[in-house]
Amino acid sequence: MTAAVEIPVWLLLLLVAASGYAVLNSIFLPGVRWFVRRRLNRAIERINSSLRIQIRPFQRTRRQVLIDRLSYDTQVIAEIEKLATDSDVPRRALQKKVRTYAREIVPSFNAYMYYRLGYWLARQISRFIYRVKVGAADIDKLRQIDPQSTVVFVMNHRSNMDYLLVTYLAANQATLSYAVGEWARVLPLNLVVKGLGGYFVRRESNNPLYRKVLERYIHMSTHEGVCQAVYLEGGLSRDGNFGRPKLGFLDYMLRSFDAETDRDIVFIPIGINYDHVLEDLNMLAWTDPHSKRKGLAFHLRNVARFLRFNLFVGGDARFRRNGYASVNFGIPVSAKEFSAAKRIQFKRLSKEQRFEQVAALADTLMDGIRHVIPILPVPLIATVFVRNPQTGLRSVDLIVEVDRLIDELIHGGAPMREEEKPRNSTLLQSLQLLQRRGVLIEEDDRYFAGPESLALLNYYANSIAHWLVVGGRDEDSAAAMHDARTG
Repeated sequence: MTAAVEIPVWLLLLLVAASGYAVLNSIFLPGVRWFVRRRLNRAIERINSSLRIQIRPFQRTRRQVLIDRLSYDTQVIAEIEKLATDSDVPRRALQKKVRTYAREIVPSFNAYMYYRLGYWLARQISRFIYRVKVGAADIDKLRQIDPQSTVVFVMNHRSNMDYLLVTYLAANQATLSYAVGEWARVLPLNLVVKGLGGYFVRRESNNPLYRKVLERYIHMSTHEGVCQAVYLEGGLSRDGNFGRPKLGFLDYMLRSFDAETDRDIVFIPIGINYDHVLEDLNMLAWTDPHSKRKGLAFHLRNVARFLRFNLFVGGDARFRRNGYASVNFGIPVSAKEFSAAKRIQFKRLSKEQRFEQVAALADTLMDGIRHVIPILPVPLIATVFVRNPQTGLRSVDLIVEVDRLIDELIHGGAPMREEEKPRNSTLLQSLQLLQRRGVLIEEDDRYFAGPESLALLNYYANSIAHWLVVGGRDEDSAAAMHDARTG
């Protein structure tokens, strides 16, 4: 028993490495995982105690469990069987695709990352660039929302800053799950997006298997009460106007909805507007058929230029360059109340009947968004110049015209009161903002629209154009809408 045993050095090193791996895998790593999980659970409990809409158990479930649940969902399996029969593709190949889609879609939500990184970044960047304003059409109705319902924020989409702005402003109420386009599927951005609860969507995909997997994930998260944020128009506004609502996401949420047994789905319209949309020129380039799409180098130069002009200046100088970013929360729309008013049950409707009702709900939500679009100085000034494209206006005359325009908007039912009219100093700062950008040209205190600026002025004017009493919308209907808004 005491005899020496000789072994080669390479074997000794191999045994030491194997022993180290066993200790690491059996003792150290489980201990680290337990410690991290314990701290994370405590952090979630602290966060939940301060949230009106708490983090759901679905969001805390291990990602692999959700992937398996989605991959073997009965409707997904039925779609695999159908495609295997119709197209003669092996079931194993289709199941492999399903797992790929599921891994791509299912997020890896991390509450610690959401609040320590996501919220901090959203807050810092939003306040670094803009003066942020927030309002609500009816605070009492927002407070009356059942915390156990599924809350869905439905918004207009003017800028990629929308993600940060709404995340920042809603952080003390709920954690949001966004549908994110394929532009974010690059390392390391995709890891951050998934950690913050976002899920990737192939917006142009017509693959029936992919659409089924996406549909079932949205159904699962909605059924489990996950708070979501949806851009009804689907993408960024190219010309400042509102687009037609896309029905896909709403249909996925509602096609299996049972108003009698399921938790309620409450849609909150949100209107977003800016004095300076950072991507405005790029958006206009998309609408020009002769303009080539800008490449990565162009966007990187723009980012570098933005940082060079804003990183080392004071807050007042930045705000004079970028102005306001404003978010208004509208009146909630309950899916249960909508179903009761229409006397329908979504899950029992045929496809044609369901889409008809989903379209009616989408129109209601779009109207709710339009009704709370913030009215900001730059859109007001842009509207005045769009109405007077060849006229030079003195600053005093411009202030008078803006004041008249606001009265017209208020009469049309816009969400603004007399006491909320922008001050003269604010309007003058907005004039300087447009002048510095070359949108307006100033000569002896008389301002003219730049020769290449009409499209950009239209872009900003279009954000509030729906409130102007024109064409088929007479004064009586405008007054009725105003009465409804002021209740």
